[in-house]
Amino acid sequence: MAETGKDPEITLQGRIKEKLVKRKQEWAREGRLLTGISAQPAQRLPPGQRLVSDWPVLDLGVQPDVPLTHFRLDLDGAVENKASLSWEEFLALPHAESVSDIHCVTQWSRYDNHWKGVTADTLVSLVRPAADAQHVIFHAHDGYTTNVRLDQFDQPDVFLVYQWQGKPIRRQHGGPLRVLVPRLYFWKSAKWIRRIEFARADRPGFWEVRGYHNNADPWREERYS
Repeated sequence: MAETGKDPEITLQGRIKEKLVKRKQEWAREGRLLTGISAQPAQRLPPGQRLVSDWPVLDLGVQPDVPLTHFRLDLDGAVENKASLSWEEFLALPHAESVSDIHCVTQWSRYDNHWKGVTADTLVSLVRPAADAQHVIFHAHDGYTTNVRLDQFDQPDVFLVYQWQGKPIRRQHGGPLRVLVPRLYFWKSAKWIRRIEFARADRPGFWEVRGYHNNADPWREERYS
């Protein structure tokens, strides 16, 4: 594993769409899309969702260009073994495949997505979080952050994925590498992942401090706080 170093400058394409952010904050204040219904995961489609066959592109107007030659994934925080992985080192970890559904807070869901990547438990075993580490903070190349509990991250269906439907994940969907936490609304599955921080205290991320739910369970319809 290579030592942690400074990233070269990574060009960010586009600008953050302030109107989009403000509109989504208004949705949170208004409770847009809320049905007031809860369901069990056995009901495959969460309340208020609609099925789509494509994969809609949603971002903040910034799609980082992350060359694989400059790729770096840092795993740090409250852990016994900090790691900083190049792309080749990441690919050398054990890989697995999975099929899961995804659910976006903007109301769309897509079934039967085929992924390939590295499981969260592989990363947890690699760094060995401290006994009192209970949270995980995802940091993306565009400055985006989001948070989950460690017990939500350390699940068999949680991955860092680099393939979707047998092909590399495209830049617009968070490639070369993104997080996959399929049991939660998809804003928790950070794109363009740069760093995974294991933390003793929770730290709400970009959308969580803008009115979105800290837990984000689709079947409880935890869209907003």
